[in-house]
Amino acid sequence: MKYILVYILSLLTIITLISCGKNYSAEDRNYIQQVEKSRKDKDDYMKNDPSSPFNQDTAAHFAPLKYFKVDPDFVFRSKLYQYDKKDTIKIYGTKGEERKVVKYGYVVWDYKGQEHKIKVYKGMTRSGVPYYSIWFTDKTTGKETYHVGRYLDFEVMTDPNYTYTIDFNLAYSPYCAYSTRYSCAIPSKEDYIDVAIKAGEKSFH
Repeated sequence: MKYILVYILSLLTIITLISCGKNYSAEDRNYIQQVEKSRKDKDDYMKNDPSSPFNQDTAAHFAPLKYFKVDPDFVFRSKLYQYDKKDTIKIYGTKGEERKVVKYGYVVWDYKGQEHKIKVYKGMTRSGVPYYSIWFTDKTTGKETYHVGRYLDFEVMTDPNYTYTIDFNLAYSPYCAYSTRYSCAIPSKEDYIDVAIKAGEKSFH
C-alpha cells in the first residue's frame, strides 16, 4: 500500500508539472520529488520531535510549513570566493543581543542575465562548533516570506576550486519565525538580494 501511495504522489507531481507549462527533464522531476520529500520529512520533525520549536514552546502551535513550488531555475552554482581579510563583525539577534561573526567569503550567481553576490558567514555555536551560513532578505521579505529574512546552510570544502550549489528551494525560516522563545541573526542591508526569490519557505503566519 505504501508503494502505491508513493507511486500516486509521484504521478500527481509529474501531472502538476506538465500542467504548469514547464517542460522539465527527468532529472529535474527527480530533483523536485526529492525536495518535496524533504519538506514532508521536515513537517514530521517539526510536529513530532521533542526538540522542535513547536514542542519546546507550548504557545507555538504546529501547522504544516508553507513553501513556494519547487523551481529548478532557483538553483545556482558558484565557487566560494574567500576574503583575503576575514573581518569579524557585529550583528544582532531578534532579541537585540549582539553577536560576532566572520565575513568569510561570497558566492556569485546569475539570474535572468544579472549577476548577484551574496556573503557567506562563519559563526560559532554556543558549544564552540564552527558553522557557515548564508542569510538574506529579498523582494518577498515581509510579504510572502518571513519579515526578518531567510537562511541557507553552507558547508565549506577544502578544495579551493570546488563548485558549490546554491539552492534557494532550500531557503528556510529560522526558529524565531515560529516562536518568540528563540532569537535569530538579522541579515544586514548588505545581505539584501534585489530579486523576488520565489523559492523555499514562505511565511508561517
